[in-house]
Formats: sequence, C-alpha cells, structure tokens
Amino acid sequence: MIKKVVLSLAIASSSLFAHTAIMSCFDNGDGTITCEGGFSDGSSASGVKFRIEQKGKAIFNAKMSEDSEVTFNKPSGSYNAVFDAGEGHQVFIKGSDITE
Repeated sequence: MIKKVVLSLAIASSSLFAHTAIMSCFDNGDGTITCEGGFSDGSSASGVKFRIEQKGKAIFNAKMSEDSEVTFNKPSGSYNAVFDAGEGHQVFIKGSDITE
C-alpha cells in the first residue's frame, strides 16, 4: 500500500512539472496573424489566455480556441504576442519575429 501511494505521488508531482508552454505565430499574408499554443507534453492549450501588448498595455485579449490557436488583425507598430497559461507558463513573441 505504501509503495502505491509513493508511486502515485511521484507520478503526480512529475506531471506538474513535466510540461513547458510553447507557442508559434505566423503572418497569414492577409493582414492577420495566427498563433498556435500548447505544451511540451502534448497537452491542449484550449481556453488558455492570449493577448497582444503594445507599449506594455493589452490591446487585444482572447482565449485559445478548441484547436489551441487564435487569429487576430496585425497591429501597426511594434507589439508582443503573449500566451499566458499562468506563472511560469508564459510565452512572449515579438511582432517583428513573426513572418509569413
């Protein structure tokens, strides 16, 4: 019984730290950008918070779709795309790094 409890705790604790947030974004060439998010363990990002920031302020807020993606109109000027799955699970991508 003790071995089962220890094994269960080991599995549970390893799963808490076994994933890293990931996101990629690309320019659709039609004035929109699509970003896809997820986790390194293959977990879905459906419902994860997403925002576009300009000069430190959010100008667009959304949640990742059932397909773990979001599409938005490309802002003018510099901006950051932010995948925000909570502390320690955030990804920031500069707009200047997003290409077709």
